[in-house]
Amino acid sequence: MEEKLEYTPMISEEKLKYLRLLSEKYPSIPSVCREIINLKAILNLPKGTEHFMSDLHGEYEAFSHILNNAAGVIKEKVDMIFVTRLSPRERQEICTLVYYPVEKLQRLKEQHVVTPYWYKITLKNLIELAKLLSSKYTRSKVRKALPEEFSYIIDELLHAQPDEDNNQYIYHEKIIDTIIDIGSADAFIEALAKLIKRLAVDHLHIVGDIFDRGSSADHIIELLMQYHSLDIEWGNHDILWMGAACGSEACIANVLRNNIKYNNIEILENAYAISLRSLTLFAEKTYPMLSPMKAALKAISVILFKLEGQIIMRHPEYEMVDRLLLDKMDLEKGSVRIGDKEYALNDTYFPTLQEGDRYLLTKEEEQVMKDLKSAFCNSQVLRTHVEFLYEKGSIYRCYNGNLLFHGCIPLDENGDFDGMKIGDRVYRGREYMDYAQRTARLAYFEQNESRLDFMWYLWCGKKSPLSGRNIKTFERTFIKDKTAWEEEKNPYYRFYQQEEVCARILNAFGLHSPMSHIINGHTPIKVADGESPVKANNRLVVIDGGFCKAYQKTTGIAGYTLIYNSHGMRLKAHQPFESIEKVLEENKDIESTSNFFEMEPERVMIKDTDNGKTILETIRDLELLLAAYRRGTIQSFSKV
Repeated sequence: MEEKLEYTPMISEEKLKYLRLLSEKYPSIPSVCREIINLKAILNLPKGTEHFMSDLHGEYEAFSHILNNAAGVIKEKVDMIFVTRLSPRERQEICTLVYYPVEKLQRLKEQHVVTPYWYKITLKNLIELAKLLSSKYTRSKVRKALPEEFSYIIDELLHAQPDEDNNQYIYHEKIIDTIIDIGSADAFIEALAKLIKRLAVDHLHIVGDIFDRGSSADHIIELLMQYHSLDIEWGNHDILWMGAACGSEACIANVLRNNIKYNNIEILENAYAISLRSLTLFAEKTYPMLSPMKAALKAISVILFKLEGQIIMRHPEYEMVDRLLLDKMDLEKGSVRIGDKEYALNDTYFPTLQEGDRYLLTKEEEQVMKDLKSAFCNSQVLRTHVEFLYEKGSIYRCYNGNLLFHGCIPLDENGDFDGMKIGDRVYRGREYMDYAQRTARLAYFEQNESRLDFMWYLWCGKKSPLSGRNIKTFERTFIKDKTAWEEEKNPYYRFYQQEEVCARILNAFGLHSPMSHIINGHTPIKVADGESPVKANNRLVVIDGGFCKAYQKTTGIAGYTLIYNSHGMRLKAHQPFESIEKVLEENKDIESTSNFFEMEPERVMIKDTDNGKTILETIRDLELLLAAYRRGTIQSFSKV
């Protein structure tokens, strides 16, 4: 009778199967008890520090440095520990050594600063810094973060305890002396620096746009591929490159146009081995009066507008017929009609436009696109990078009570969720975001025309959550009158100032806490004009502060890092990064100002996080397994 009860409501058959699988990992009562004790202790540790950054736009050096200095957090910890013991210059020297241990050691040796005594003091200082940063983690988690070659030694040094006769102190002094004597101090400093940077940030969020004007998006991705814990919310520039790698010709043409326009072809040719030979030969032949790069820019622009026109005509649901402008040009008059207004063109030489159908590619243009598509789809490095973006990325993410997405949730003029009709169904709000995410993933695996078209739409569509504006590429290319260039934004960018609207968006994603936030990038904050990145009574934060050098005159700063730790949220506003050389020679760090805009009423512990919820579920399962062992429903290897 008792055996029968085990299969009724207490433990279902399905749950019992799961518990049997769990018993393979925890085969005895003592092993289950140990894990329950461990997990319950973890729940009461402070939550790890999260950093949020967006709109990197290929600016590798500045981004790399902010990863190295943990957005200034390492300097704060150094100042906290050593403010009464070391001078500002000595404290900054420690920071630079942590940021760039190999390069800084080389400089110090050239200056004859490095001696056995210097090594000993420096190692002790770095161990003290690492000890402080490791204090909020379990010993097990710290061990996993330790560089393998010195894991045992660092673990010993981090967990020294005072004793009556100072035996451990003497023991650790001897360890440090031996490290120096056997010539391993440099490698040990490098290992400690790596650990310190690892412990300073528990998780990194990149809220879109790794790619764009900067020349080193590939280096940023390579750096992120080595990072210990991160997620990515795709930006419109990221999805453009992803679409190009999937084989969307319109995305390919946009990528090429952007990179040629901003003189950034190095990433195409050197990083991704994408040859422009077919395009440049065609361009020089078609537009012989222009310089090679200007000819290539014009050639790919015309091809782009043709390809975009074909997509718009294939998809009336995109509601973008107003972007069909090639057939609205009167080349004899030198004008184009947009709506009820006529604008003068700055160019009337379009030999590849066919009067029967101006959106039809010529045979030569078809061949150019065939060659370029082959180059993008067969670039192994690009494929590796795009697969990483798919693995770590998404359109949006809910994480520890916050909603992250790059651009917007499309709204209508009343502030309600706007809909997009696809087939017989209208998608709005979260359902639309889920549809966009699902379609973007299928585009990579299935690559049919409709899904590839949608990748282009995500780049620039009127209701794209990654774009959120009516992009005027044609006008900016061929019309002098700048009044035609204005790009209308989605109503979201008006309504996101209102707390009620932000709360409604958060609720739609299952986030009901008054401490939940929307975290966006995409639109540079005009700090110089007094604009605040924190909106809607702290419910929304825009973290695009102008990493891209082209936007820094507009923003007045050079990027934001949003920091969310167990005490609350604060924004770090960064000044422009000069160079690694300046850091090494003068210990010149990025200047950053910090602003706490929201303090938690109580310290946030792991039990309050998403990971904490998972741990609580695991504890409940382990408690069921323990009960099953004790009742004999599942056989244990030992009994207590």
